[in-house]
Amino acid sequence: MAAVWQQVLAVDARYNAYRTPTFPQFRTQYIRRRSQLLRENAKCGFEPGLRRHYLKLRSQLLALRYGPLSEQSSFRASSVRSSRTTLDRMEDFEEDPRAQGARGHRRSVSRGSYQLQAQMNRAVYDERPPGSLVPTSVAEASRAMAGDTTLSENYAFAGMHHIFDQHVDSAVPRLQFANDDKHLLACCSLDATLSIMMLSPPPASVKVILKGHGGPVTDFAWSLSNDIIVSTSLDGTLRIWNTEDGRCIREVRDPESSELLCCTFQPMNNNLTVVGNGKNHLQVVNISTGKKVKGGSSKLTGRVLSLSFDAPGRILWAGDDKGSIFSFLFDMATGKLTKAKRLVVTEGTSICSISARSWISREARDPSLLVNAGLNKLLLYRVVDNEGTLQLKRSFPIQHGSQPVRSIFCPLMSFRQGACVVTGSEDGCVYFFDVERNTKAIVNKLQGHGGPVLDVSFNCDESLLASSDSTGMVIIWRREQK
Repeated sequence: MAAVWQQVLAVDARYNAYRTPTFPQFRTQYIRRRSQLLRENAKCGFEPGLRRHYLKLRSQLLALRYGPLSEQSSFRASSVRSSRTTLDRMEDFEEDPRAQGARGHRRSVSRGSYQLQAQMNRAVYDERPPGSLVPTSVAEASRAMAGDTTLSENYAFAGMHHIFDQHVDSAVPRLQFANDDKHLLACCSLDATLSIMMLSPPPASVKVILKGHGGPVTDFAWSLSNDIIVSTSLDGTLRIWNTEDGRCIREVRDPESSELLCCTFQPMNNNLTVVGNGKNHLQVVNISTGKKVKGGSSKLTGRVLSLSFDAPGRILWAGDDKGSIFSFLFDMATGKLTKAKRLVVTEGTSICSISARSWISREARDPSLLVNAGLNKLLLYRVVDNEGTLQLKRSFPIQHGSQPVRSIFCPLMSFRQGACVVTGSEDGCVYFFDVERNTKAIVNKLQGHGGPVLDVSFNCDESLLASSDSTGMVIIWRREQK
């Protein structure tokens, strides 16, 4: 069932403006404390029916005390509930054991479609007063928790929390925090190893080094439950690792004996991993058996460099070194891939990073795709239909020509206005951009790397940001305390 405590928090946040009218500073404290208590109670494992009943009673009590919400607010909340909001990781998880993937991995339940979601978002957007926001229940909760801080204040990452140099002299092309974890981070290196790092308790340390690949490691991905990592390498193998002890569970060789360049888990079933190789092929692999999935292969126009699923796992985007982004429809029952759309960004460029989000902020009306394509620009696309058709929304200037630079959406809506994306750059800096700001879009710029910044990753609550570069340096940045 849905994570009811998040829904309760959203309801509380929608009424927060009515609380303590003479002492508005207490509203933020109230919401933060409510969030803490609800998170603690969520761990107690109350019956789903009991939690739903609590949510209903809570809504009724708040309506009695403060009066019902406006009709417009109710419509907005309804439109969000019928869509898939993933930016704050408000995912719906089935508690029925039959909905669990093999190895106990969680399977999320999606609602609505891109087309329906976009239509509903536009309906809310179009009826708003000029200059106003398009709130969602999740956004209002985040806004209440953030208080009156500005976007720049919320992304004032300045101090260095820690520097890792175990891969020095070999580039670190990928790094990623574990799912829903503040302190567990992994990275891969061209020195043929991966590292899993613990940032707490201090001092930060390397938990384990994953050794076994015979060539540079090009990409990796965490499973939803963080117990497994899959990785690809120029040695032509996909490896599955136990993250607790660093043991290699399985090795899967590319049937074409080609270099493997990228990988990603299927969001709804972590038994399935999609892999891209140097001979232009995509392949769905069952990691429990190590075998290819029948019908789960396709060919692109070039070497497959980047992959990203939408949150429900229905659409897969793949980028190649010929400047094309392909969308594929993914059959949940069989693992079959069906080629849908193709967008040529620019002939001959490398699509080295793709990142998908269903919502990027309460102002953003459509599902979006963030793309690095070596054009000295960061590209933001709007997803306009259920086949993954892309429409360029805007671009941001960065220094990016030949290196495999990557970017991400900020995971939380922990700000009052705007929506933020973060990218590496070949000038050795990390850039924060507000996608809704037409001029002076740079919100923050971090300097400290000695080479091109290749990848960036937030932890789950945005208190830490990790960045890696071509010299092998990994820097952990901490949010500036106000």
